[in-house]
Amino acid sequence: MDSKKLLRDIFDAAVKAVNPYNAVRSFIEDHFGRWSKGVYVVGFGKAASQMGMACEDVLGGKLLGGYLITKYGHGKKTGMLTLKEAAHPVPDENSIKYTSELVDFVDNLTSDDDLICLISGGGSSLFCKPYEGLTLIDKQITTDMLLRAGADIFELNAVRKHLSDVKGGRFLYHFRGRNIASLILSDVMGDRLDVIASGPTTYDDSTFSEAVDVVYKYGLESSIPRNVREVLRNGSEGVIQETLKKGDPILDKVENTIIGSLSVAIKAAEEKARDAGMSVLVYDEFITGEAVDAGVSIGARVREMIKKRDERPLCIISGGETTVTVKGNGKGGRNMELAAGFAKEVKGLENITMLSAGTDGNDGPTDAAGAIVDGNTISRARLSGLDVDEYLGKNDMYHFFRKEGGLFVTGPTGTNVMDIQIVIIK
Repeated sequence: MDSKKLLRDIFDAAVKAVNPYNAVRSFIEDHFGRWSKGVYVVGFGKAASQMGMACEDVLGGKLLGGYLITKYGHGKKTGMLTLKEAAHPVPDENSIKYTSELVDFVDNLTSDDDLICLISGGGSSLFCKPYEGLTLIDKQITTDMLLRAGADIFELNAVRKHLSDVKGGRFLYHFRGRNIASLILSDVMGDRLDVIASGPTTYDDSTFSEAVDVVYKYGLESSIPRNVREVLRNGSEGVIQETLKKGDPILDKVENTIIGSLSVAIKAAEEKARDAGMSVLVYDEFITGEAVDAGVSIGARVREMIKKRDERPLCIISGGETTVTVKGNGKGGRNMELAAGFAKEVKGLENITMLSAGTDGNDGPTDAAGAIVDGNTISRARLSGLDVDEYLGKNDMYHFFRKEGGLFVTGPTGTNVMDIQIVIIK
């Protein structure tokens, strides 16, 4: 049994199960009759291209036009839908420009036009329209500082929603009472509608005061841009209107539907592992926290499993989204750091191989999805003159694994439902 090949096969099965094209196609085929007079499509996120292609293929002549925004390198040619690319995870000038164009597109429709809104992971950065008085640089600096400080997705979005004119349900104000079918590929724990892409088509439970608390939690109150401080202060004092809240009548026209999530991907991974003749254990809880610590924790569990397992090969599957507190200027991502933590914990153990990878095919700002490690990774690295702790200190695990040979490269997958970890014990 080639563990590395099997890890890739299981990962591929997980990704295939949350293919956004198939998920959107299935939904539209089941609801085709509702758009008898035609429908427009807008969308944003890493999976926007494939989701839009499904709309084109199924709707045919019923598709009246539309506008999509996706991440650089994630776009594929579309027909009737305008497709643009922008930056992730920190927005750029194109994020602002194309979001404004998408909003203008919606504003220019008539009140009788129905819409399909396609939302997937990455939408918080790609669909970016700063609140009045804020600049792109203000948002870039704030987002980058929160990411580097280790803020999780819930904390990050609580701030971003209150600095935006389209997040936290504010996008719905541009629809002016039209019927909206919002199809959502979830990339967050618990599939919370208000967190995916910062909740542009649903109500927001977070408040300006909570956004301020996040800033203070990470000690950024004096270092974030002055414009951001003013908006958050004015909002917490009631000078600026809050984000859309539960019970607003505009929500009666919106149908938000989760069409894919991490749980679906993990279920497919489990089935693939069982088909390969392995016993399977799936962690019920999401993997969160500092990436290296999460890797060590998974490794410690594996050590216990070895003592108790039967003679059949065992596959352990988990998923979630960790964070990295950036202290160095290296290149890497949370999956590589998680894999490094795991490798350190299982050092010297035989017949253990582990993959941690992003389902979108990108781990941080790299061309790799993550990394594959085993019980001999640390020893092999040392023989090559590589010190894992040195590279972790620089947040430079991409170059560590490129030299060591553990990079896991898939290219953009077209989907995004957080990260998955797969351990094989022979």
